Amino acid sequence: MELGLHFIDFLPGDPARLGPTLADAAKAAEQGGATLFTLADHFFQMEELGPAQDPFLEGYTSLGFLAAQTATIDLTLLVTGVTYRHPGVLAKTVTTLDVLSQGRSMLGLGAAWYEREHTALGIPYPPLSARFEMLEETLQICRQMWSDDDGPYEGAHYRLAETICVPQPIRRPPILIGGDGEKKTLRLVAQYADIWNSMSNDVEELAHKIDVLHRHCDAVGRNPADIRKTSGGLATTDPFENIDEYLKTVERYARLGVDMINVGPLPGNPDPVGFVRRLGDEVIPRLAEIG
Repeated sequence: MELGLHFIDFLPGDPARLGPTLADAAKAAEQGGATLFTLADHFFQMEELGPAQDPFLEGYTSLGFLAAQTATIDLTLLVTGVTYRHPGVLAKTVTTLDVLSQGRSMLGLGAAWYEREHTALGIPYPPLSARFEMLEETLQICRQMWSDDDGPYEGAHYRLAETICVPQPIRRPPILIGGDGEKKTLRLVAQYADIWNSMSNDVEELAHKIDVLHRHCDAVGRNPADIRKTSGGLATTDPFENIDEYLKTVERYARLGVDMINVGPLPGNPDPVGFVRRLGDEVIPRLAEIG
């Protein structure tokens, strides 16, 4: 079982400390054995985690900064909101991150949900059905831009006269789709994703979602074993409250085929870097024994 470090709190305080704290957290994650470092794709803090006025940094700029601070750990947003960037620009952004990080970028993508953020910043917020259409077209465009086909793309929401992307990524960025919706999200996972990130925090519910995903894979002729299963269901659980019980829960996820869990310091943690270092000392070595 691998660990992905999800960093969702930029700590109120001196803006001059945000960069060094973020860099130290990513370095500690890499040194401690985490294989993925993720940020949320938001411009305001999520209201269930803290005030919207709490400091929050733009995601891809931050990942570019972290690419220069690290050497081996993969980098992505968990997940990119499809409404925030035109897909041609998004594909180029992720490609740039991949080239500058020597092949360590991934594309995490979802249908977006934070309506207040959209309204505040003047970003269009279409109905959910339209956002899922945009999500599928974005997946198609990114795949086309990471191929030999630089011709036009014609969709209902996006029209690109040329899909030139030079240089190409060093490693074609793995596509991660986040979410658990049975009709639309899991169908897109089956058709397009290399990695699925479930947010279910109930093992029985997760088992059901996996069954649904398998049915979608059958429908599109895809081997479900080709899709890596990761989980953010424990992302807001503090493993240090009871490490043994935490690892027992992780073992149940592993028996379902999950091979990475996302965890990170929760908002308000006064020492996020210390939390990450403790993960490397006390949790990651034991996770390596699972699965």
